[in-house]
Amino acid sequence: MKYHTKVIAAAIFGALSITSSAFAEDPTSDTVVATVNGQAITLGHIIAARASLPPQYQDMEDSQLYNGILDQIIQQELLKQSAGDVSKAVQIQIENEQRIVIAGAAIQEIAKSASTDEAIQAAYDAKYASFEPAREFNAAHILVETEEDAKAIVAELEEGADFADVAKSKSTGPSGPNGGDLGWFGIGMMVAPFEQAVVAMEAGSISAPVQTQFGWHVIKLVDTRLAEAPALEDERAELAAGIEDAAIRAKLEEMEAAATVERTEGIDPAVLRDDALLND
Repeated sequence: MKYHTKVIAAAIFGALSITSSAFAEDPTSDTVVATVNGQAITLGHIIAARASLPPQYQDMEDSQLYNGILDQIIQQELLKQSAGDVSKAVQIQIENEQRIVIAGAAIQEIAKSASTDEAIQAAYDAKYASFEPAREFNAAHILVETEEDAKAIVAELEEGADFADVAKSKSTGPSGPNGGDLGWFGIGMMVAPFEQAVVAMEAGSISAPVQTQFGWHVIKLVDTRLAEAPALEDERAELAAGIEDAAIRAKLEEMEAAATVERTEGIDPAVLRDDALLND
């Protein structure tokens, strides 16, 4: 976070001033909210400063947020006026900040223009055009250390013991306290011996002991289903991000191809650490 954002945020909690003047009936970004030695501070300055604050400040009470930001901008304007002519280092930083802000606004406009509802729908349709539903499994298991323990549990279950109760009392796995419940999972999400056993089972059945590197498992297959493609709304943010990234990269490549860019050769990269050059 930049320094000016930090100090604005810090000042908000200490803001005690109360705004005495009322806004015009229809305020605009040019509405003057204060003057400092004749220099106008506008509502636009307040709104832009608020937009740059971290998320935790955005839900603060409006009058505290408004007064805190206004107080800080007034202080900044006083400091700016007292500084007189800025150094070359400061002027260079201003140029960099201006470039960053303008470039950021251009990027936002490119992204906004690209990620339309139609573009997102088209990307969704393309992504899932060849989607084939895969089998998913809902299972529970009881994990023990030895085959003998697993066989004893199978016998106990065959005699009518409740699977979840046995898992809670005897399973050494992390799912034990939840009755061994593993929820829904697809192919490739479990270790091979466990997966192979589940795939061969029928819903409602109990497996013979299955050995994996974690120990011996007794598995109950609760149910199976065919997975559906995710809903568009669940994919919207990811699809929009991909569309925007592609649009920004394409626009940059287009502009670079049309521009004349000449890089100076022979500059020693180590000079970027020589801060004294800023004052030459």
